Amino acid sequence: MMLTATIFDIQPFSVYDGPGIRTTVFLKGCNLRCKWCHNPESWKKDRQLLFYQEKCINCMKCFEVCPQNAHVVTTDGHEIDRKLCNLCGACTDVCYAGALKISGIKMTVDEVFKRIKAEEKYYQNSGGGVTFSGGEPLLQKDFLKEILIRCKNENIHTAVDTAGCVPYSYFEEITSYTDLFLYDLKAASTQLHKELTGLGNEPVFENLKKLSDLKKEIIVRVPCIGGANLHEIEKIAKLLENISVKKVELLAYHRMGEAKSAALSQEKVTFSTPTKEEMIALKQKFLYLGIPIEYQE
Repeated sequence: MMLTATIFDIQPFSVYDGPGIRTTVFLKGCNLRCKWCHNPESWKKDRQLLFYQEKCINCMKCFEVCPQNAHVVTTDGHEIDRKLCNLCGACTDVCYAGALKISGIKMTVDEVFKRIKAEEKYYQNSGGGVTFSGGEPLLQKDFLKEILIRCKNENIHTAVDTAGCVPYSYFEEITSYTDLFLYDLKAASTQLHKELTGLGNEPVFENLKKLSDLKKEIIVRVPCIGGANLHEIEKIAKLLENISVKKVELLAYHRMGEAKSAALSQEKVTFSTPTKEEMIALKQKFLYLGIPIEYQE
């Protein structure tokens, strides 16, 4: 029986998820609940309906075709009764404005690999490859292992983007087939990590140290969130002082996830984007310790 995974996006020509031009495959499902998450549709492994109310042109086509009568009008305007919605997708088929979108589709290893192979010439010419992201891709580890093996058999460079908050046994299944780990660090202290993500970070640093001891190529990525973790960035730098990583990337917070949270009827939490001066100052914390570092605005 062919393994399947729930995928919420496959992004070709990606240049931010590892070296060269890459295809990034986003697997649905995550065990963290980062308050600033820019892909909140990745949290649940199941399919979900997103409704971008600001795009709605009030054509009422979705009301006409919905068999569950899940589209309702309240004092706040057009809304979705998510208890009634069965995710049939009828409304998305007639939404000409693009206000309605289903996130999540089951795909086999063959189907995903076909999409990856279609861009192979760009990997070869740019030193790129494929990156598996999420969500937390290791939560669908059996599928991840099989697709990684398929890529390695075709000499396609592989990267796994992970938050590391899983049992190390999950990593043991894929390390032989993963060329690069993009490893997220969100907070140094366990308490703050739990406040910001819902879980402590003990396995995060334990797994990172084990991957480093295996001499795996690792790029650590640190989201820099104003009003959340900026005061912890220096502590993260010190924790990395004795861990071998290729480099650290500091990622300035952006607000792209806020619209998605609203589209999923989730609570929206607003943070601030660090200034360029703040990012340069944070960068210096790593340079002082001799850790290779760059940042993205």
